[in-house]
Amino acid sequence: MSDTQSPDRRHQQPSDERATLDAFLDDYRDIVVRKVSGLSDADARRPMVASGTSVGGLVKHMRWAEYGWFYQLLQGKRNHNHRPHERSWEFAFLPDESLSTLVAEYQSQCEESRRIAARYPLDHGVPHVNFGSVSLRWIYVHMIEETARHTGQLDILREQLDGATGFDG
Repeated sequence: MSDTQSPDRRHQQPSDERATLDAFLDDYRDIVVRKVSGLSDADARRPMVASGTSVGGLVKHMRWAEYGWFYQLLQGKRNHNHRPHERSWEFAFLPDESLSTLVAEYQSQCEESRRIAARYPLDHGVPHVNFGSVSLRWIYVHMIEETARHTGQLDILREQLDGATGFDG
């Protein structure tokens, strides 16, 4: 995989808590894109583990996780992060989809998440049907955890597909 490296914001000593949370989440968002860069649709569609998980399915799911937590929940449009479709659909890389489109949609949703989050203080709380209330701070930490976990899965899938290892490609 030959892809330009993005700066590692996490090691640039962000100035405050908000900048630190932004840096960690944005670094993992960037790693997602770098990790899938250069894969064909056929490879991104291939399930490499018994669960049927594919690279394309993970990218699609992460796009919708961004939507659920930032667009729906943080803005108070719903009192949960569940999307208006079956959860299994998020993990299915359908024949009429392309990896380049899924990545573009993910990047667009991440940009929208950044714009939404910037409007609220970290202590801003919203009701959640399962957790009582969650703050923007909690959403950030959860999304860092979720994106990092799925980035690790992408790393393993990529290594199985073509031997590329490491989060930076």
